[in-house]
Amino acid sequence: MKRPLRPEETHIWAKVAATVRPIPGRHVPSAGAPPPTSSSGAPPQETLPAVAPVAPISRPAPRRAGPLESIEPGRKRRISKEQELGPRLDLHGLDQDRARAVLNGFLRRSSEDGWRAVLVITGKGSLGDGVLRRMTPEWLADPALRDVVAGVSEAHRRHGGGGALYVALKRRAKT
Repeated sequence: MKRPLRPEETHIWAKVAATVRPIPGRHVPSAGAPPPTSSSGAPPQETLPAVAPVAPISRPAPRRAGPLESIEPGRKRRISKEQELGPRLDLHGLDQDRARAVLNGFLRRSSEDGWRAVLVITGKGSLGDGVLRRMTPEWLADPALRDVVAGVSEAHRRHGGGGALYVALKRRAKT
């Protein structure tokens, strides 16, 4: 069961509601009761800073980089058995800037060639925490590659295990 809002909550909600424009057909909520005062007669300290009205943004929000989806188990099994596995890219010996550029070009070419999955070998690095191993999943999650990359999973042991990644590619749009 919902509890009713306390007067101070109603007052704070009214301040928040005053900063937005309602959907057509809806009304603006009333300010509600004034905030309660303490026993000394002074109003309590504000819990929220004053918020200026925000104008609506007309442009779409930019795509954000976030973690990629893992490859579905059935598809990963087919990739590991090399039924869907396409070309391989070995990033050993490259610095971060060069590796990222090579990776982007490789994924775009592989997608254009119609491959659905590729193997990217990063290596494990010293002590099992190499820079390329750590950075490659972030590069694959970049919004610039979202139209190409469908998912990422660690490779099977025979393909490099923790030092390699299966990268599932999206189907190309038919033109």
